[in-house]
Amino acid sequence: MEKQSQLHEIISSTDTDFLVFTQTICPYCTRAFRTLDSRDLSYTDINLDHYEGLRKAVVRETGHRTVPVVFDMRQDNPIFVGGSDNLLEYL
Repeated sequence: MEKQSQLHEIISSTDTDFLVFTQTICPYCTRAFRTLDSRDLSYTDINLDHYEGLRKAVVRETGHRTVPVVFDMRQDNPIFVGGSDNLLEYL
């Protein structure tokens, strides 16, 4: 349950337009960053390789098993967008 609360702490403390969970060497993550950059949207990058067990918490919370995992943080409540293809459709 500890990692679940770590996930919620990260989500609640993010003050950028988007929150993006990534892993090292991920072309789809780079694509998501380029998409956000091209629209002048700010984002926080959380690399799951640096957080023990956080990936499982993200999968449990979202059901999304690949990276990136993107949240729109511009509303009162975060909106789970999905991956880089979903982000392109969303924006």
